[in-house]
Amino acid sequence: MLSVENLRSRYGRIEVLHGVDLDVRSGEIVAVVGANGAGKTTLLRCISGVQPISGGSMVFRGEPLQTVSAHRRVALGLSQSPEGRQIFTNLTVEENLRLGAYLFSDARVETDMAEAFALFPILKEKRNLAAGGLSGGQQQMLAIARALMARPACLLLDEPSMGLAPILVAQILDVVKNLKALGITVLLVEQNAYAALQVADRGYVMETGRITMSGPAEQLIADERIRAAYLGV
Repeated sequence: MLSVENLRSRYGRIEVLHGVDLDVRSGEIVAVVGANGAGKTTLLRCISGVQPISGGSMVFRGEPLQTVSAHRRVALGLSQSPEGRQIFTNLTVEENLRLGAYLFSDARVETDMAEAFALFPILKEKRNLAAGGLSGGQQQMLAIARALMARPACLLLDEPSMGLAPILVAQILDVVKNLKALGITVLLVEQNAYAALQVADRGYVMETGRITMSGPAEQLIADERIRAAYLGV
């Protein structure tokens, strides 16, 4: 579904991605794990089109992405739930969700919203409240639900566990597993390596702008280098 080859990106004169290769197959959950500053978020921003690339290629469902604008990538089936949630705090929960569906004006939008509320029942309870009044975990749920309103074939999920208590992290990642059952492919970026690899099919380890390891998730969890560097064991 998604192929990234020799991807490079820079901020000014400083290169932060140094030839990243990554593949995501349809129906998979693929995790990219690594420490803060490894380049994980930059990678997702390049794929979604909000960060320029300086080299390499990206192909999504057979279509090269380099010349496709960010909003057109959403129409192709790529949707991102960004780091830090970036919800519209002054708008209601429902208004945030409707903005996620900005490409559509058909009757299915109401069905999409009902499905989002089924995934996150607390959002239905608070649909008419300002999103800024939600807890951190509820805001993360809203960010994911808003991304799902764009009907993605592939969801780019950036640091969904950031700042959340362990019980909420577990709830969020349970939803990620449910998305796979619904036929949505997920590219998950996480500092919480163990949590991410627990739900992923395959994983990539990223260090200072490079992929240093990859393989089946269970293989990475069992690798002594990964356990020492990222799992605290």
